[in-house]
Amino acid sequence: MSGQITMTEGLNQALDEAMAADDGVFCLGEDVSAKQGGGVFKITAGLTEKYGENRVRATPISETAIMGAAVGAAIAGQRPVAEIMLMNFVGVCMDQIVNHAAKLRFMSGGQTNVPLVIRTTTGVGVGFGGQHSDMLEAWFAHVAGIKVVTPSNAADAKGLLRASIDCNDPVLFIENILCYGLQSDDPGKDYRVPLGKAAIAREGTDVSLITYGRTVLDALGIAEELDKEGISVEVVDLRTIAPYDEETVLASVRKTGRAVTLHEAVKPFGTGAEISANIHEKLFNELRAPVQRVGGAFSAVPFVAALEQAWIPTKDEIVGAIKAAMDWKQ
Repeated sequence: MSGQITMTEGLNQALDEAMAADDGVFCLGEDVSAKQGGGVFKITAGLTEKYGENRVRATPISETAIMGAAVGAAIAGQRPVAEIMLMNFVGVCMDQIVNHAAKLRFMSGGQTNVPLVIRTTTGVGVGFGGQHSDMLEAWFAHVAGIKVVTPSNAADAKGLLRASIDCNDPVLFIENILCYGLQSDDPGKDYRVPLGKAAIAREGTDVSLITYGRTVLDALGIAEELDKEGISVEVVDLRTIAPYDEETVLASVRKTGRAVTLHEAVKPFGTGAEISANIHEKLFNELRAPVQRVGGAFSAVPFVAALEQAWIPTKDEIVGAIKAAMDWKQ
């Protein structure tokens, strides 16, 4: 370990190390090569100079073409890392992801793997508006055959991306724009975080706050504040949304007896609903209160800054949900 890295640097290092280790790993997407500056968010900066344009391939503005080429290359034995610049654009290539990448292993009787990573970016709070800001993880968590991953810090970003590139199934890798500048201790070369393994970001005894991605930061800040009021919040960072680490989640809730789910995506039909239902099914007699859910408002993300901030799960909403669980009377 040496010094600190940002999430941008961690993602870049993961790609660099994977490309150095395996000639079959290559990147493709809009503006990813050196001629376009190494990507809009600079995740592929410097890779063209090391590995050439054949392995850092700038594409036309066609998400369908990007995903079709990536699925075909993965079937042929390569390990493509396809960048879809913003998450709302995955809708354009939904057929290749859902009906091809995710299903080919099932439809070939396990004979055809699709080792494909789809990197994409999103996030509320930067004024990108309703067509560039959605967290759509629940769409893909609902599809068998594809894993859904999102990091909350720089070290996890590096380790999760390496593990995703190693994976023989397609992985949707979601990056939050507001997290690119976050710093962590450099975990070192060849660092990996196993897919499907959550982290206890903060231990607590009164209530489990289950979240992922950028809202982990909100959860940790609120846990720190509530600790001064005598409420001990355990923060569970899922890291992998699908399949999520049910064992760690249930162990945490079994300990605290209370749970709140939190995500930036809209609350109705979100991943919090799935996790809440599962907790109620498995731990109903051990719960001290019904599971509370917090998510974004059920509307398109507003462009106007004041409305955008009102759309995001607020501190008051998260604290309110925690205190509702704490104050619940049987």
